[in-house]
Amino acid sequence: MDNSDIKTRFLIISDTHGEGLPTDFKPGFSADVLIHCGDLTDESKSHEYGSTLKMMSNIKASLKLVIPGNHDFTLDKLAYTALLENGDLEAKLVEETYGEYGKVGDLFAVYPDIRVLTEGTHEFHLSNGARLLLYSSPYTPSEGNMRFQYSRSAGHTWDVWKADVVVTHGLPEGVLDRTLSRERAGCPQLFAAVARQRPKLHCFGHIHERWGAKLVHWREKASEHPSHFTDIDNEKSTPIESLQSLAVGKFDNEDTANAKKNRLEELLSQGFCDTSRCSKDIASIQQGSDTLFVNASIQSATGGKPQLPWLIDIKLPLI
Repeated sequence: MDNSDIKTRFLIISDTHGEGLPTDFKPGFSADVLIHCGDLTDESKSHEYGSTLKMMSNIKASLKLVIPGNHDFTLDKLAYTALLENGDLEAKLVEETYGEYGKVGDLFAVYPDIRVLTEGTHEFHLSNGARLLLYSSPYTPSEGNMRFQYSRSAGHTWDVWKADVVVTHGLPEGVLDRTLSRERAGCPQLFAAVARQRPKLHCFGHIHERWGAKLVHWREKASEHPSHFTDIDNEKSTPIESLQSLAVGKFDNEDTANAKKNRLEELLSQGFCDTSRCSKDIASIQQGSDTLFVNASIQSATGGKPQLPWLIDIKLPLI
């Protein structure tokens, strides 16, 4: 890691679905970058966008970025047009429920400091003097009829080349992507693209039940067809936190159960989960060798209280 790199603080959230953050989230800090990884809404209604944007506007951050998720279909012109052309719904009812096309853009115009990113690579010069090269994509694999999706059989192209940070709504296969039914919901092509590029940070959401973070250490060389079986060095990788690591299990002894309860109480009291992976930290991110993966889903998969935002410190190159 270059000594000229500068510490940069990210606050990462996803899948708020028009709801708020934990009630204890009252940060006494300012982030350099606030990222929302998609599903700002549950039904893509105007008032849901309004709630999420207002919530984000109250967070102190120099740069605020969002990508759509599969629930945010009114950010897709083709999806909105298809809704109007659906003979089962009157145009007036569609407009009353979701607003006229372009109204969502008007809502974002009220909050000019919040930027909606299209798929692709973006470069930002941050107020702390760092250069952020970020790849973003709203797409998830599905055979359903929601938006920003692709079929697994067709796959998707992920041009994450040269990005320091990758922001997607969907997940890479094999990392924080197991559903409640124990299936892998992630995309193998996304994993392969990230494994080849090895960015410092990859954040996402979509699968609420796998909230958490993991510092992945890569094997020395990427395989010809990278997968989580062949390219992750699990012995040198570090789980940071997860719903499973905080839940008391039936086989936990008293000391372990108490430690988990105390850790959860500590996190809930501060209202966020944090980790620093800079050069002086015990397990820092080594350029080209490590990637910090973060599933920042806020809405609980089981109807419980909102899950915690992630506060991440990493180093980025100077402008």
